[in-house]
Amino acid sequence: MDQTTLLYIMTAFVIIAALALCIQAGMLVAVNKKTKAIQEQITPLVPRVETLVETTQAAVEQSRRQLADVIAKTNEILDSSKNQLAMVEEVISDASTRVKSQMDRVELVLDDTLSRAHETVATFHEGIMRPLKELTGITAGIKAAMAFLSRSSRPSVDRATSGEEMFI
Repeated sequence: MDQTTLLYIMTAFVIIAALALCIQAGMLVAVNKKTKAIQEQITPLVPRVETLVETTQAAVEQSRRQLADVIAKTNEILDSSKNQLAMVEEVISDASTRVKSQMDRVELVLDDTLSRAHETVATFHEGIMRPLKELTGITAGIKAAMAFLSRSSRPSVDRATSGEEMFI
């Protein structure tokens, strides 16, 4: 290749590179203008945003404190509930033990009462009813003897029973 041709080619590429640099410089100037326009629009909003951020931070901090208080109170309530539940379980356990003991005592007293009542009834039958039956038997015997001795030798027909009427 000839040197002049090489020189022309290099000159063309240098011109193309220069044009590209000029276009980039123009775009950079346009971006700078837009950035300044946006900055001018945002600048009045910065104090508002700063106060909003401060307010938000204060609200978040207050919410954290309130949440911590609520959690602490909830934990206290849970602990109190656990303690009260333990006490209730203890009372129920004690009451069930006492009721069982009382039921055992009632059963023993009831068994004793029934056995005493049975003994009393047996003693009543042995001590009062037997002599009473014997006395009733003796009285019936005396009555029959008296009736036999007091009657005449023959009964009259007026007093005859149905069994005696058959033989008359």
